[in-house]
Amino acid sequence: MKKNLLTMLAGTALLCACQPATQSTGSIDIELDEMKGDTLIVGSYLISDLKQNNLKADTVLPGQTTYTYTAETDSCVYKVFVVSAGESGKGIVLALLPGEQIKLTGSLNDWQVTGSSLNATYASIQKACLPYIEKMDSLEEIMTNDIYRNEYLPTWHQMDSLQADYVRQHPDDDLSLFILEEIRGKWIDELYPTLTERVKNGPFAPIAQAFEKGFQRRKIFEANKKKIVEGTEAPDFTLNDLQGKPFTLSSLRGKYVVMDFWASWCGACIQEMPDMKKYYEKHKDKMQMVGIACNDKEKDWKAAVEKHEIPWLHVRSTDDSDVSLLYAIQAYPTKIVVDPEGKIAKIFVGEGPALYEYLDKLFH
Repeated sequence: MKKNLLTMLAGTALLCACQPATQSTGSIDIELDEMKGDTLIVGSYLISDLKQNNLKADTVLPGQTTYTYTAETDSCVYKVFVVSAGESGKGIVLALLPGEQIKLTGSLNDWQVTGSSLNATYASIQKACLPYIEKMDSLEEIMTNDIYRNEYLPTWHQMDSLQADYVRQHPDDDLSLFILEEIRGKWIDELYPTLTERVKNGPFAPIAQAFEKGFQRRKIFEANKKKIVEGTEAPDFTLNDLQGKPFTLSSLRGKYVVMDFWASWCGACIQEMPDMKKYYEKHKDKMQMVGIACNDKEKDWKAAVEKHEIPWLHVRSTDDSDVSLLYAIQAYPTKIVVDPEGKIAKIFVGEGPALYEYLDKLFH
């Protein structure tokens, strides 16, 4: 649906989604009314690529009567979406299994699917969600904090509840796992355990594997959170810096270190950079600052450091060496001050003057 058409929560892994190459290449023939005068975007990615790292999108210009999306291989499951370039709320989500020959007709408000019983069923569910999407679209035009909290979020929850009801009633349906990946959130905890093993090992098995990894990550996170408290030793780690050279936290033993857990996509992190730079210049002879980019693509991380001219040492947390998990980071930005003996001296969650006041007192 709307919230997941172009972006995904982070924190899931890239897993294999391909099956033995025994099927013909799948395709979707698209003939929608909007194609006469509207620009459409047809996007796709492997069902295993839950972070959409390799999302591909084609632009269908007005005037085309038909467009055919063809899978790149004959052995992988794809998620395919069709959206209007002009109206972000309108969109159709499809699952393309190996060998399927699907036809999509009608309009973005009322479409029909042939060639796939799973997508035909899902169409009715998505169309039932349209009134909620339209309401959220209208609310976006007058959005305030109160409207977001009191109207937008409840509408979003109602839409997800509608889809969750299908999952609850159909635990042995492959579509239920596909829907669950769309709505995510609390629904995974509640409904994933109710799905049958056949569904978990079916065509959408990579989604199930990602959920299982998420459960395991949460256990590790909760265990680490108990260890990351003031007065305990800061866990050591090694990550590559901007030049690709390994940096190890313990190499700074003997100095105060401020670790800044941030991301290029984090507005609050970027907003406070001028203050961070000011206090870095003020105290850099008495401390070292280390920026740790989390859930960030390498190119975006490097571009943000260059754009905002951030002068301190920078490294990036990765799936292979997830320092945000090691330190049980719950929000961005988070600052952790490590003393010269390598112990956690102070933890600051969120932006604000508290860190700077602490540094002024520490180095007065």
